[in-house]
Amino acid sequence: MKVSLFQGIIFGIFGIGALIGLFVFSTYTTRNNSSGVGTVVIWGTLSAADVQEILTTVTQTDTTFKNVSYVQKDPATIAGDLATAIATGAAPDLVLASQEDLLTLSRFLSPIPSATLSASTFSNTFLGEGSVFAVQGGAGYYGIPFLVDPLVLFSNHSILSSDGIAVPPTTWEALTGLVPTVAILTPSQQITRGLIALGTYDNVHDARGILSSLFLQTGVPLSQYSSGGNLTANLGSATSNGVPLGHAVLGFYTQFADPSKVSYTWNASLPDSQQMFLAGNLALYIGYASEARYLQAANPNLNFSVTPLPQPATATAKNVYGLVYAFMLPRGARNPAGAYQAAATLTGPAAQAAAATATGLAPATLDQLATVPADPIAAVAYAEALYASGWLSPAPSDTDSVFSSMIGDVISGRSSLDTALASAEQSLTALLQQ
Repeated sequence: MKVSLFQGIIFGIFGIGALIGLFVFSTYTTRNNSSGVGTVVIWGTLSAADVQEILTTVTQTDTTFKNVSYVQKDPATIAGDLATAIATGAAPDLVLASQEDLLTLSRFLSPIPSATLSASTFSNTFLGEGSVFAVQGGAGYYGIPFLVDPLVLFSNHSILSSDGIAVPPTTWEALTGLVPTVAILTPSQQITRGLIALGTYDNVHDARGILSSLFLQTGVPLSQYSSGGNLTANLGSATSNGVPLGHAVLGFYTQFADPSKVSYTWNASLPDSQQMFLAGNLALYIGYASEARYLQAANPNLNFSVTPLPQPATATAKNVYGLVYAFMLPRGARNPAGAYQAAATLTGPAAQAAAATATGLAPATLDQLATVPADPIAAVAYAEALYASGWLSPAPSDTDSVFSSMIGDVISGRSSLDTALASAEQSLTALLQQ
């Protein structure tokens, strides 16, 4: 996105009053326009090395970025760290995190008003999933999308080709049909080679994202605002006709860990799915596009490819869960105007290209996504970014706890599909409304 799209902010002495009104900050200090962005401190959950590479690239053409710094934070503690920093007058100027942390962080943020960033500008500039950062009621946005990391399908070509499979599956139905061909089980039902890691939770590396994808692909939003304005969970437990959508999702997922099913290919005794794939004992692995670099470095001899996440065969529109990282303005920022300008620059064309190269993620701006990169892995990430989706969730650890219990109750036989689904929905709603 071009910086001009964000030039609703006026810098300098005559703009102080307007800036205070736009950002609703109780305390504010501005810098002379000639100083550019000024001193901007960014806290974020992306790799410090990657972000520093991006900042270095931007500084080569915009020397005012020399005073923009980045501090990497643990996603598990960033909300607490931010609360403490605000309370002690040491807040950063920007926070860079994904939508999975948005709900936890939102109480510490100053939304960007629609008078500064209009809905039309936002939707014409950023990918669709960026709308998850919209303030309820259309009052503005909690963040400016920066990068997106969609789930993809990693395939071990050595395994697939040896079993006569020319191309990775593109639908879940086709994938399920490959289990008898690829999975290798001992007479005692021990799995020595699996098709894919689905069915359990704790040893499926990206289970939270995988389950989210399955729900979203089936038309289940996972969370939504009620008519009264309350955020509630929706796992598709209710229905007026036929089987509830959530029931079908949960049944599909857990079948892969059911020894009585022909789709049995995974269980809770196996190693973490990412490590199983690295060891060459798993034909397919679902992970984020950014994981490709780790897999290549961890096992240079692994012959794998990256393709889009499978879709339901009957789907009329594609969907995939993605992590959208956005720049957010925290309360108490010392340089909100410079922070906003920095975020605008970092979502410009040159910075977006540099950011995608440095991180292995896809850009969040539509103009950059319109250009297909030469790298085949990046090409998949770019294509998926256009139809990626997300949801407002509790803190990742809390979501994991609920999802893990739901899956565990089903595969152990402690609960039926409907009971586990309803219980998870109730638990998520309680967390969303804390």
